[in-house]
Amino acid sequence: MKILLVEDHEALGKLVQEHLTGSGFIVDKVGDGPEALEALRSTEYDGMILDLGLPSLDGLEVLKKQRARKDRSLPIIILTARDQIGDRLTGLNSGADDYLVKPFDVLELEARLRAVLRRPGARLEEIMSLGNLSVDVSRWDVRVGNETLDLARREFVLLEELIKIYPGVIAKDRLEDRLYSFDESVTPNATEAVVSRLRRKLIAAHATARIATVRGIGYRLLPGEDVEVD
Repeated sequence: MKILLVEDHEALGKLVQEHLTGSGFIVDKVGDGPEALEALRSTEYDGMILDLGLPSLDGLEVLKKQRARKDRSLPIIILTARDQIGDRLTGLNSGADDYLVKPFDVLELEARLRAVLRRPGARLEEIMSLGNLSVDVSRWDVRVGNETLDLARREFVLLEELIKIYPGVIAKDRLEDRLYSFDESVTPNATEAVVSRLRRKLIAAHATARIATVRGIGYRLLPGEDVEVD
């Protein structure tokens, strides 16, 4: 899952980003409201963590502008150092799904994030399956039959994206957007390397789902053997 973290406190933002990245999320971090709105325009996210006390454009304004867009389903958790009930209610009434008051425990933040991602209308499906392959997104768990398949973080994200869009094709540029945060440098062959590693692991585990390369476009999951599709 790809998350937009909007937090102007550098140390806190880095702490949250590192924790969520270690828990399997892809995290883009920005420090003010205009950057947040630009990121929302250019990138598809599965959820947003939004500090209310931002420079140049208040977090509440970012929240209202996002909810005014056509896609209003993005799960949003607001963070605030303001301990007055009115600020929290304003955020919730403006469309936030949940809130945390600073200081907070990053484990609680992760738990609340996963909870809003599982709500009806959100973008997190519990378990997706194809053949003997199953992906439990909420638990970051992949199984082939009854056996657990050990995947690195980007391999898991790749498989998640492929099985979500099955039987459709995911374009390579969109896949790169989902695999990497925008502050990471990406080599030209980085995505192909992740695909290759995941493909080998699926074959070694005798998964009935295979990764097909759609030449000039991207990738898709298919039942059966690996193929190239013109």
